[in-house]
Amino acid sequence: MTEKFDENPDDNSEELSFEELFASYDDNMGRELKPGDMVEGKIISVGRTSVYIDTGTKSDGVVEKNELLDENGEFTWQAGDTLTLYVVSLSESEIILSRAISGAGKAALLEDAAQNKTPVEGKVKAVIKGGFNVDILGKRAFCPVSQMDVTYVETPEDFVGQTLHFLVTRYEENGRNIVVSRKDLLIAQMKEAQQAFLADVAVGDLLHGTVTRLMPYGAFVELAPGVEGMVHISELGWSRIEKPDEVVKPGDAVLVKLLKIELQEGQDLPKISLSVKQTAEDPWESMDKAFKPGDQVTGKVVRLAGFGAFVEIAPGVDGLVHISEMSHTRRVMRPEDVVEKGEQVQVVIKSIDMDAKRVSLSIKDALGDPWTGISVKYKAGDILEARLEKRETFGLFIGLEPGVTGLMPVSAVRSAADAKSYDALKPGDAVTVLVRQVDEENRRITLAPPDQKDTENWQQFAENQKEKPMGTMESVFLEAMKKKK
Repeated sequence: MTEKFDENPDDNSEELSFEELFASYDDNMGRELKPGDMVEGKIISVGRTSVYIDTGTKSDGVVEKNELLDENGEFTWQAGDTLTLYVVSLSESEIILSRAISGAGKAALLEDAAQNKTPVEGKVKAVIKGGFNVDILGKRAFCPVSQMDVTYVETPEDFVGQTLHFLVTRYEENGRNIVVSRKDLLIAQMKEAQQAFLADVAVGDLLHGTVTRLMPYGAFVELAPGVEGMVHISELGWSRIEKPDEVVKPGDAVLVKLLKIELQEGQDLPKISLSVKQTAEDPWESMDKAFKPGDQVTGKVVRLAGFGAFVEIAPGVDGLVHISEMSHTRRVMRPEDVVEKGEQVQVVIKSIDMDAKRVSLSIKDALGDPWTGISVKYKAGDILEARLEKRETFGLFIGLEPGVTGLMPVSAVRSAADAKSYDALKPGDAVTVLVRQVDEENRRITLAPPDQKDTENWQQFAENQKEKPMGTMESVFLEAMKKKK
């Protein structure tokens, strides 16, 4: 194949670009490095124990492979990746590089490290007042406790004996006053890690993470080394949650949805908001298929209010038991008189409003209505043992069984053979009564003293006679005497 070239002799732009390229190459090859210099170069090759770096000079750099392992002890770099390293020492054949100035360097480099913000390696020797004593290149440095980590340090003694990287924030009096910070270095590393991570994700993505710590308001989840987001307690699950430890604990692997990334003024790192519950389906989407009015289910009391109790019948689905739906047997003034938070209760679903996402529930319907079939259980003429519930000016309310109360009118009390004994009764006292009338539809039972049973018979006899043809006075008298016997 024949290549075509530009035959215009006046156009030498391509020739100039090559000249510039070679000039730039020569400039780099002539560059002289010294210990402490920062080098940004690409990986040329990866050996068994060493990694070789293009320093942009005539000599290649080499760094120990174990210096480039991540927090999990894994080597994730490959040829072509760019690294930022520091010159530790030089020879004619190679340049020794490191991620931070360490013991392999010289103490004289500390001042340069302070000026150039070069990381240095130090060993935490002891906990002292306000911070830590750190040995850096044989010199004593001070790290304030607030500068040891990006989070609050609860147990400072855990850091003693560790060899860590620091930034020199103050170098005075020829090294007699050295102050270092690990926090500044961690923040810089976290920013770099976050930028790389966030460049590959978007709001709405589902991500895997690990719970690192719990707070009263939510859980923090690590998405990648140096990248942490927060799941608010309201986003931990569809159910009502009081404390994060009800759902997760540190070390748990979780699937989360990325909700928001916020850059806040005055903050070093962006705020990342996550959700666990939004990785699962909203239970209301299938509510009308899972339940229907009339179903009896078991639920957990999750909240009490003045007007009733909220009962969770499925994860994320709360229904209201109104105070009027709590008992057939008594008048409820406060929900806590019937149920308590956390209690498991049987309820009947009365209605489901999918648009408003509301469920109406009933406890009393689950227990059954004691008035159902009452006309079969109690009949006019029955004599029963009961207890006085309360006294009113128009009569006595007498309980036959829980939820079933009858009324003995004051006129019946006054006509009793021993009316004074009824006047002496107190709530809770036992009393014998006669069932005079049962009205199941209107939930009413009329009672009378038992000594009025004969009167009841005479009244019944008189009612029966109204339906018969009139006879002689003698026949009427004989019939009445027969009935009495």
